[in-house]
Amino acid sequence: MDISQFRREYIWGGLSRGDLESDPVTQFSLWFDQARKTTISDPTAMVLATVDSHGQPSQRTVLLKYFDEKGFVFFTNFGSRKAAEIKENDKVSLLFVWLELERQVMINGRAQRISTAESAKYFMTRPKESQLAAWVSSQSHKLSSRQMLLQKFQEMKSKIGEGKVPLPSFWGGYRVEPTEVEFWQGRKSRLHDRFLYTQASNPGSWSVERLAP
Repeated sequence: MDISQFRREYIWGGLSRGDLESDPVTQFSLWFDQARKTTISDPTAMVLATVDSHGQPSQRTVLLKYFDEKGFVFFTNFGSRKAAEIKENDKVSLLFVWLELERQVMINGRAQRISTAESAKYFMTRPKESQLAAWVSSQSHKLSSRQMLLQKFQEMKSKIGEGKVPLPSFWGGYRVEPTEVEFWQGRKSRLHDRFLYTQASNPGSWSVERLAP
């Protein structure tokens, strides 16, 4: 199928050096708030890229649950493919694509497990059925049938009953501590605006450079 003529212009806005905050997390927060107030169905969705021990990259969409000056946090099963690859190589990349705003944000950094206490604090805010699902899914492993998964779910649901669902020992969060953050704003004629924040030698300081589109 030839789709080479499928294209559109990016005309929503621009980005100049004077628009940018000195800190990339503050800048991300501004863009995230703007994305949250649009019709974007899920502005927290981000592509997480990891690399295995053979150098083979893999990607999947995960959800950002919170962020601050320390980094960007998501949750997963520690037996999943992403967790296994992070254990081998903690360098990862995150990508937010907000096409309605003609924007992308790429974050490169290192992923580190958060504490059990921090994971438990978030886990207790999840809907109960999501908590149960964390227990019954051997994420990324082969599954004989969906019926088997649903059966395990019902068994766990019956076992817990009205009680509280405990945090699984094999489930928790990772914080991606950024070393590079790029903000991309689409522009007309493919002359896009790109700015790259790079962590400087002094803790908490960043250099900012414009990149060619």
